[in-house]
Amino acid sequence: MQDWLTARAQATPDKVALITNPGDGAHELTFAQLAGQVRQMARQWIAAGIEPGQRVAVLAITWPLTVVQLFTAMRLDCVLVPINIRLTLDEIDQQLRLAECDWLLPYGLTDTLGGLHERGHKIANLDVQRKVAKKVTLPDHDIDLSEPLAIIHTSGTSGTPKGAVLTYGNFYQSAMASAYRLGVLPEDRWLCVLPLYHVGGLSILIRSVLYGTAVDLVEKFDVDAINRKLTEEPITLVSLVPTMLYRLLEARTQPWNDQLRLVLLGGAAPSAELLQRCHDEGVPVATTYGLTEAASQVATAGPELARRKPGTVGKPLLFTQVKVVKETGGEAKPGDYGEVLVSGPTVMQGYYNNPDATDKTLKNGWLHTGDIGYLDDDGDLFLVQRRSDLIVTGGENVYPVEVEAVLRGHPAIKEVAVTGLDHPEWGQQVAAALVINDNMSVSDEDLITYCRDHLAGYKIPRHFLKVGALPQTGSGKIQRGALRELFIEQQNSHQRGDLSP
Repeated sequence: MQDWLTARAQATPDKVALITNPGDGAHELTFAQLAGQVRQMARQWIAAGIEPGQRVAVLAITWPLTVVQLFTAMRLDCVLVPINIRLTLDEIDQQLRLAECDWLLPYGLTDTLGGLHERGHKIANLDVQRKVAKKVTLPDHDIDLSEPLAIIHTSGTSGTPKGAVLTYGNFYQSAMASAYRLGVLPEDRWLCVLPLYHVGGLSILIRSVLYGTAVDLVEKFDVDAINRKLTEEPITLVSLVPTMLYRLLEARTQPWNDQLRLVLLGGAAPSAELLQRCHDEGVPVATTYGLTEAASQVATAGPELARRKPGTVGKPLLFTQVKVVKETGGEAKPGDYGEVLVSGPTVMQGYYNNPDATDKTLKNGWLHTGDIGYLDDDGDLFLVQRRSDLIVTGGENVYPVEVEAVLRGHPAIKEVAVTGLDHPEWGQQVAAALVINDNMSVSDEDLITYCRDHLAGYKIPRHFLKVGALPQTGSGKIQRGALRELFIEQQNSHQRGDLSP
């Protein structure tokens, strides 16, 4: 199979591939121009000593250069390792070592690059290779769908991050299945505001060369700038996490353009209130369930189904199978909770250089997601909670999402996240961090009284903490570990006492 960008540039050379917004107006690159920049950079890589099959790390800033680096890695059959630029130096160092990166590209955060160089990481010297690169002949490259394209680290909300090895075939099958479900058209313009170090953002770029769609790349999440785009420009598709969508809706002053036909919403479970607001305001939301380990989308519910069945993420995409299993290993009946398992051609090869984690996650052709969910009688999937987020108090299971849904119904609460705190007698106690609406207040006693009307006693939070913002990963997921640390740090002043659950 021919290199995807090369093939796209030959098929539609003058079609817009990338729209960027550096601050002085929109800049456009056609597929032919993008392919030309990739060829130039590929020659520099070769001149610097970068070889096919090597693992090349990129500080994945959301800017055009990262896009060129992605397709250069594909052009030279290198394995891309996108690095989260929000990580600390120690965390980046850890990921580079976990992935055994051969090279780190010299673009991005100068202090970070210097610190990584001091720790022994090999930084490619591309600037001095520009003159030499002109004489380099690019080798032909055909894509082997079984070869790795990228190593993407899991969010690591708890524990050591793991590098999911995703192949060309994983991304290709995901792109085909997504287009089939979403009805993607060549004339679409996909607004990319998701980070490029996560599979959701990276997938938009990879799919664009297969679809022939334009990607509008936004370098930072600026609600006013993005609302202007959605209002004034012909954006047809946008991928968001619930927090982003909520903030955009809160800030917008005009309806978005009539050409916007799909808001792909994933990364975390949206609240029922957010989905209802989208329906009331005519925002076409498609709820989706995706995983790094499955090259992004696993299941997606279109706007009509998402409206009719709040909370569902729909049926699995083409080629993908999903089942829900009980702790005993048997399949759960419709409506019964269990672990969500995924099978199909989008599932990763495994975790890089981590056979133990791979064996625990991939069993008999099924990816054990660690997510708790259920299938209804129609086969539509509902996600309940990460298994690792489950709270067990006095032998009873408490799903944070259930407690969060109740607390969101209180008029004083803007955002909420629930976690479990260790307790010597009960194992864990339920704790809730709250963002309170402006000009409102609520006491812990009032919240407990409110919860008693909606929750069993053991599910009621014993600890409340009011914060300015909830700790989140770059993909919009709540950082449960960081949440617990906030409670531990302030437990003396915010603890409600040793109440039994």
